[in-house]
Amino acid sequence: MSAQLQENRKIIFYEDKNFQGRSYETTQDCADISSFLSRCHSCRVDSGYFMVYDQNNYTGNQFFMMRGEYPDYQRMGMGIDDCVRSCRMIPMHKGNFRMRIYERENFGGQMHELMDDCDSIQARFRMSDCQSCNVMDGHWLMYEQPNYRGKMMYTRLGEYESFKQLAKEMPGMHFMSMKRIMDGMSM
Repeated sequence: MSAQLQENRKIIFYEDKNFQGRSYETTQDCADISSFLSRCHSCRVDSGYFMVYDQNNYTGNQFFMMRGEYPDYQRMGMGIDDCVRSCRMIPMHKGNFRMRIYERENFGGQMHELMDDCDSIQARFRMSDCQSCNVMDGHWLMYEQPNYRGKMMYTRLGEYESFKQLAKEMPGMHFMSMKRIMDGMSM
């Protein structure tokens, strides 16, 4: 990745709430923030998009972060149990977006193709559940409830045969809405 693109993506983590204590700054993925900070309770995104996780190695509850200040994860209702333990930088995708969603695991049941956001698979496709998908273009956020609410999961290029396997920390997780991660998006 060029230095110019890396400069456009920066997140700063702080040990304590309200941007206090020691800090750690990164422009890339970090599988274990505890290597740099003993804890992480607030952050500031200077630019770009990041997913943060409450477990090491990009596992556990996930939250999408865009440019802004996050002074206290718990008060903000982000679903982060204790503190942030890993983060993943989300590269900008300038091309098309395309994803196939499937009603059942292993690409079974109904299949529908998405090229834009979907606020409710039930209303749009009469589909009661989404348990697997194939992301063919772009980066997407999958939400457990309609209208982009509830717990979320970041998906990028690849096949996701079973969300149950991916979301071991979130038993019974299923997805009801999907949103493209695009430059200039709002939450």
